[in-house]
Amino acid sequence: MSKLHPEFRPSDIPDKPGCYIYRDRFGTVIYVGKAANLRRRMSQYFQDSRIRTADPKLRSLIHSIATWETITVRTEDEALILESRLIKEYAPHYNVLMRDDKRYLMLKIDPAETFPRLKFARLKKDDSCLYFGPFPKGGALHLTADFLVRHFGIRVCRCAEPGPEDRAHCLAGTVRDCCRPCVGEVTKEEYDERVKKLIDVLNGHIGEVAAILKQRMTEAAAKQQFEKAANLRDVADNLDCLYAGRRRNLANVQIPSLVAGEGAVKELGEELCLPVLPENIECFDISNISGTLAVASMVHFTGGRPDKKKYRRFRIRTVEGPNDFAMMKEAVTRHFTRLMEESRPLPDLLMVDGGKGQLSSALDALVAIHCPPFPIIGLAKKHEEVFIPGESESIRLPLDSAAVKLLQAVRDEAHRFAITYHRELRLKTIRDSLLDEIEGIGEARKAALLREFGSVRALRNATAEEIASRVSGIGVEFARTIRDYLDKHASDGSVDPL
Repeated sequence: MSKLHPEFRPSDIPDKPGCYIYRDRFGTVIYVGKAANLRRRMSQYFQDSRIRTADPKLRSLIHSIATWETITVRTEDEALILESRLIKEYAPHYNVLMRDDKRYLMLKIDPAETFPRLKFARLKKDDSCLYFGPFPKGGALHLTADFLVRHFGIRVCRCAEPGPEDRAHCLAGTVRDCCRPCVGEVTKEEYDERVKKLIDVLNGHIGEVAAILKQRMTEAAAKQQFEKAANLRDVADNLDCLYAGRRRNLANVQIPSLVAGEGAVKELGEELCLPVLPENIECFDISNISGTLAVASMVHFTGGRPDKKKYRRFRIRTVEGPNDFAMMKEAVTRHFTRLMEESRPLPDLLMVDGGKGQLSSALDALVAIHCPPFPIIGLAKKHEEVFIPGESESIRLPLDSAAVKLLQAVRDEAHRFAITYHRELRLKTIRDSLLDEIEGIGEARKAALLREFGSVRALRNATAEEIASRVSGIGVEFARTIRDYLDKHASDGSVDPL
């Protein structure tokens, strides 16, 4: 089919929804994509006419593809979620969208507000709000949310508690179908009932709303109000797109293992001339952003397969600034010191993600703690070169060999595990931004509170008097304001959700 990739055969690709992964000749993931039909989508990359008409970026991608893999899922929605996870995991060179902090939209309702509103969010904070989603199709979500707000008469003003000045200039009741609870046109109990119905729809019970839309659409068409009928049809389509047949448990989409198992273990032992087969392989990786929130991961493979019970992760304690070599040394020191203290067996092979520098750091750590000798290697990602202590030249194994595929799988899993832990810590920092939502707290006060108490979770356990006495610049009255806000936004979800 393609002169550039004659080995590509469309018949080998499933005609199902899923994701495709492109690797270069070094085995590095360079692009991840999604498709409603994998066969049709991937075939587009391997048409000679496509190469001639492609823009420079796409042409470069096509010329860089050496191998490909596919992962099938049940629905297009699952493909969207899986694509996001894979891009975050591998950070491929040619994927310029959906980087680490780009997340799908969610809908959010804060039950602690007197008259709750419907808001958009990308992060789920530790604030006891009700979250719905994520929803991959942002355009449909915006239009659907706008309809639901109008349909149920939910207020849209930005202030949490509208005051007289806000109400004097509010036109929402006129132009947006707001039921105007803040001026008493409906009681709080009546408004809460509207919000309950909205929550019911957001939980996927769309039958009643869909029936109302269909009836209104029929009535509009009978009156020859075709534009109105078309708008109602679009709303119904969007609602169906977001919810009909939607499987909510998208987090359980599985990424199948590409590891070859025992055959790869045997081949790796032979290629590296190891004294015993590497049945037990451990690998370390480091993750940080310019030295901040630095972490290390250690993954363990048994018989060529991940053995997640033996995974470990480390928060780097002794290293200041961006020094990956020192971080590697700390992590290896802590792990193997504990193994030796507990008289647990050493792995058959230790691997570090990196070249000579990372390998030397790990080796220095093992020597310093008087660890018994055993095989250790470094795997440099650029050319998948294997470095061995005492050897000036690296070893380059065939890139299509099972041994290299096993090393890549172990290295990629260590990288994924490190990135996941680093992201968890980063999200904890983001969750602490709950303080940003308290009126009167700026960066200085927020920094002072977190410096003194360590986290919002610890701050919740302090009284207003304790907050005022421990944090300079915060009086008892303002401390009570902080306390009241945190009480309304309990982290355990104990706020009555209407």
